[in-house]
Amino acid sequence: MPSRRSCLALVTALSATLALGACGDGDSAATPGGAGASSGSGTLSVVASTNVYGSIARSIAGDAATVTSIIDDPSADPHSYEANTRTQLELSRATVVIENGGGYDDFVDTMLDAAGSDPTVLNAVDVSGLQGPEGSEFNEHVWYDTATVRKVAQQLEQALAEAAPDDAATFAANLETFEAGLDTLDQRIEAARATTQGLPVAITEPVPGYLLEALGTTDATPEEFSEAVEEETDVPVDVLQQTLALFTDHRVRALVYNEQTTSAQTEQVLQAARDNGIPQVPVTETLPEGEDYTTWMTGNVDAIATALRG
Repeated sequence: MPSRRSCLALVTALSATLALGACGDGDSAATPGGAGASSGSGTLSVVASTNVYGSIARSIAGDAATVTSIIDDPSADPHSYEANTRTQLELSRATVVIENGGGYDDFVDTMLDAAGSDPTVLNAVDVSGLQGPEGSEFNEHVWYDTATVRKVAQQLEQALAEAAPDDAATFAANLETFEAGLDTLDQRIEAARATTQGLPVAITEPVPGYLLEALGTTDATPEEFSEAVEEETDVPVDVLQQTLALFTDHRVRALVYNEQTTSAQTEQVLQAARDNGIPQVPVTETLPEGEDYTTWMTGNVDAIATALRG
């Protein structure tokens, strides 16, 4: 059964084909899909598949580049996004492109191939080194892993310095500042881990998996449940009952759920948590408005730790 990510790739591949004839040199550098762009004064252009990577890019590039995030709506399911002609145009003009990879945002590669452009492409999954052998189960939500984010930021700094050597000192200084923020975040995770180590949690999807691992928690959710939710297939009745029992039997300390995707089964799980007094912690796949990466992830750490401690 193809995942919703694979289905997204198919839809956007068709969109890319249609987009080719619609992109002209006379178009302005519009923001794709309503996504946010920085007002960088330089000629460099960084295009990120989501505003998570866009936030990282803005931190490193500063005012020396224009940064565009393709997907940035915190209230929408990122998997329902359909690329359009503006997306095609931005990607065709990009100096650097940041994609997640791992099947999450295949439309980026599809549209780059169609555009015939040759930017530097940073693939976060490839950079992470986390992916196992082909065919093995893999959690592609690598932006919840701070070590991966650090590697992406470092490679972005190198790519920007190569593209604009005159601004290399600025990029290096910005990277140092960004990494200092990551150091503080890692320290906060380590401090929280002292009180969250080994505590059982339930999830609706593996979105926050790397952060939960860093906090030392134990995922008590039946694997078949989170897989079915992520693949948008029906959860088997017995698996759903096993999942609901986690709350009625008080076998988990918190439910960490993706608030950008819902289904009848996830709503049942949320209701079971509410009915049994189990704290619910929402997480997202894109940045909430007004947040940057480190403040957003710090908030996630604090919310999860507080829920687990009761």
